[in-house]
Amino acid sequence: MSQTRGQSARTRPDGSTRALHEAYDTALLDLDGVVYAGGHAIAHAVESLETARSDGMRLAYVTNNALRTPDAVAAHLTELGIPAEESDVITSAQAVARLMSDQLPEGARVLVIGGEGLRVALRERGLEPVESADDAPDAVVQGYGGPDLPWGRFAEACYAIARGVPWFASNTDLTIPGARGIAPGNGAAVEVVRIATGAEPQVAGKPLPPMHRETILRTGAERPLVVGDRLDTDIEGAFNGGVDSLLVLTGVTDGAQLLAARPEHRPTYVDADLRGLLTGQPEVVDAERGVACGGWVAAVRGDALVVEGEGAAVDGLRALCGAAWAHAGEGVCDLDAGKALSRLGL
Repeated sequence: MSQTRGQSARTRPDGSTRALHEAYDTALLDLDGVVYAGGHAIAHAVESLETARSDGMRLAYVTNNALRTPDAVAAHLTELGIPAEESDVITSAQAVARLMSDQLPEGARVLVIGGEGLRVALRERGLEPVESADDAPDAVVQGYGGPDLPWGRFAEACYAIARGVPWFASNTDLTIPGARGIAPGNGAAVEVVRIATGAEPQVAGKPLPPMHRETILRTGAERPLVVGDRLDTDIEGAFNGGVDSLLVLTGVTDGAQLLAARPEHRPTYVDADLRGLLTGQPEVVDAERGVACGGWVAAVRGDALVVEGEGAAVDGLRALCGAAWAHAGEGVCDLDAGKALSRLGL
């Protein structure tokens, strides 16, 4: 059941007697850390998405990464064995371009600090990309430009912002997962410009409303399920939009971060990977000695979380979420979870 602002804080992950791909009409899937990492598909992603689509679920790929165009993303997915069309991909570049077009006149010149995805999205909205602060831009937009984005591009942004033009950012994710590990994301680059100028950008990407608006406009989803790996973008974005969410543990979020999640970062469901789309979700229930899920029981003992039992590690993590979130209420759980997570191999 969806949780929106004003409701009491979620105290445990939900269960579902129906497979999630049958309970929801559209999966709004993050890409980096969920479907692929770098150039490679994440384990079980291809076959899970193929089954979900074959059974009638619409798949939409919603990414804060503004570097590539939707057709390039769709081509990459197809190469990985996940057939996709350009219309299946929604990017933060599209969301920020719509946000800008609502505020700027048609034909406005926009200084682009980022990749081709931003330029294509701006042209789609009738805005003209330019490359220099000396091109008399009406605005600056910043998006992820890849690891080789020249340092001088940040200087161009600073020169233009110092002259008083508005500044927009596709997203502010501090990190981005890749095949070799976690790397700096667009949010880290935005911080460079913020520190140098003292300005604040208008931001479009997850978890903010412009991205949710763009996604719903482009997909027409009626019963969407947000699927992501980040608490501060995917899960908070679902919370802000009042829709349900599935956190998968294939990207940046680990068990300790999940247990310490603030109310707006607590997902509806938790699973190891995208196979969770194809199954029901076990109930997390009160037990005599704590909170139970599957073969595990979790509880608060002194200043620590403990877990006992056996079975799938993700069931133990769900039980720990129940104990941690109930203890934290509207706050953040500060209990020691190290031994409990080690017990689960997480």
